Amino acid sequence: MKTKESRFHVHDELTAPERSLPVLKGALAGGGQLSNFVGVLAGSPAALRGYARFRSELRHGALPWATQQRIALAVAEHEGSDYSLPALHRTAREAGLGLDEIALAREFESGDEREAALLRFLRALLENEGAPQLHLIEEAREAGWTDEEILEAVAHAALAIFTNLVTRAGDLPRDGSLEGARLSQAA
Repeated sequence: MKTKESRFHVHDELTAPERSLPVLKGALAGGGQLSNFVGVLAGSPAALRGYARFRSELRHGALPWATQQRIALAVAEHEGSDYSLPALHRTAREAGLGLDEIALAREFESGDEREAALLRFLRALLENEGAPQLHLIEEAREAGWTDEEILEAVAHAALAIFTNLVTRAGDLPRDGSLEGARLSQAA
């Protein structure tokens, strides 16, 4: 069976450009192994550092972790990201989302009306040219979302789209598939 390979080199701490090493070492210090996505981004130190900073700032923003996961799931489904969806399913479960809520989030919906209002606004933003209809942002505000949170939601959507663009450009295999190929070649 032929294993899918990335169109870009998937770097690790031994092959990455020197300016990517601090971010890679920081990612490895968190435990586990590098994702194929991070390994590819390491080929561009500026892109890797920009992604890491943007992601870090958003993770420590005003949006709850479960909301961040709903947004990532919705955008990954919208973008058809076969690469991201399995990992997002796992992190959404870790954030406390049940299977029904994960399925709803993938459709820009939620059983929680507050969450649903924010997701409907984001769906309109992604699916239509121009500004979403005014009533959608007003519904999000009436549901209790502040402008700070709405803007962060837009930023989370942008980050998810960036991730999808990189994984599509590189035709990245899902995480673990390259490692499995390396292990089978070594055997």
